[in-house]
Amino acid sequence: MDAFLHQLLSGLATGGIYASMALALVMIYQSTHHINFAQGEMAMFSTYLAWTLVDAGVSYWIAFVATLAISFVAGVVIERIIVRPVEHAPVLSVVIVFIALLVILNSVAGWVYSYTIKSFPSPFTWTGLKNPYLSPHEIGTIGVTLAVLVALYLFFRFTSLGLAMRAAAQNPVSSRLAGIRVGWMLALGWGLAAAIGAIAGMMIAPVVYLDPNMMGGVMLYAFAAALLGGIDNPFGAVIGGFVVGVVENLAGAYLVGTELKLTVALVLIVGVLLFRPSGLFGRRYVVRV
Repeated sequence: MDAFLHQLLSGLATGGIYASMALALVMIYQSTHHINFAQGEMAMFSTYLAWTLVDAGVSYWIAFVATLAISFVAGVVIERIIVRPVEHAPVLSVVIVFIALLVILNSVAGWVYSYTIKSFPSPFTWTGLKNPYLSPHEIGTIGVTLAVLVALYLFFRFTSLGLAMRAAAQNPVSSRLAGIRVGWMLALGWGLAAAIGAIAGMMIAPVVYLDPNMMGGVMLYAFAAALLGGIDNPFGAVIGGFVVGVVENLAGAYLVGTELKLTVALVLIVGVLLFRPSGLFGRRYVVRV
């Protein structure tokens, strides 16, 4: 029973990271109606920036805040310079742009930092905390994830800027008529998604270590979480992330083993696309012909 509880709670900690990445994917999808295949590489590059600051002697939490700020600005710049020009281009062109951005970020990270695996420090090293089920880093990860999700909920629910961003993503035509600067609202959404991805990268790096390919498996689970919860539903993506984290851990421990854990995400993706393409909480669209 203790082993089961450990796997369950550890799955929730990992699921929080998947939930964050899935939320970033959904935020981009709501504004562009495309999947940002470079989301993981953006998070990876942000994590390298944090590592650079920490390695230079900067306090972890100062580096954390600085990385979020830089990631936010970078997300806005990417939207304005790279994504905006292909806004009305064919779907295949947009997909190629996202894949090109993925390859460029991965290659630049490998060129600048090399492909040597590096350790990334965890800020959660409480020596006096004794928990038989969770490590200090897992407890800290759950806390940070919940804090981010609550902050985002309050921002989008109770602030005028958050409401304007939601309106711009859901109904850009009506938002323009209401005087909302839709273009900048969508750019701010990219900035928030980049910052959320940076948090996820800094939380997962102490577990998987730091290298240019560190987010590959994480993004696969995040895709599964976003599809499971509903690619157009932020709440569903968060729930999907926690579900995928728990299922992955339990399946790896009791069913398929650690070597085939990624298969769980692939099975979830295929199963959702086959039997419920809109996800558990996504909206179904009816097209009249």
